[in-house]
Amino acid sequence: MPSSLATPGPDLDSAFAALGDPVRRALVTRLTRGDATVGELAEPFDLTPQAISHHVGVLRRCGLVEQRREGTRRPCRLRADQLSLLSTWIDDQRRAWDDRLDALEQHLTGDGAVR
Repeated sequence: MPSSLATPGPDLDSAFAALGDPVRRALVTRLTRGDATVGELAEPFDLTPQAISHHVGVLRRCGLVEQRREGTRRPCRLRADQLSLLSTWIDDQRRAWDDRLDALEQHLTGDGAVR
């Protein structure tokens, strides 16, 4: 079984669905540079902090972002370990397809033909 499926982590379907939104992808990109509050995350967007908070909630529910309390602040942090599970799944798929395409190429060129 591929390692990404054997390891508990984010639900792949909900994580990929969350990352299908360009605002959420931009939030993840911003969080790769460090923790930020919802207000800080909202700065480059023409969206309300409530809309950004909704996007953060989606990322939290799928396991890619966590939020903690620091007094009155609630900074968000990217869970890079969970993001790397998505990368591992993609890499597993890429390897599997590369192997299939290599086998097809060998078959078509006669390199792998049984004689």
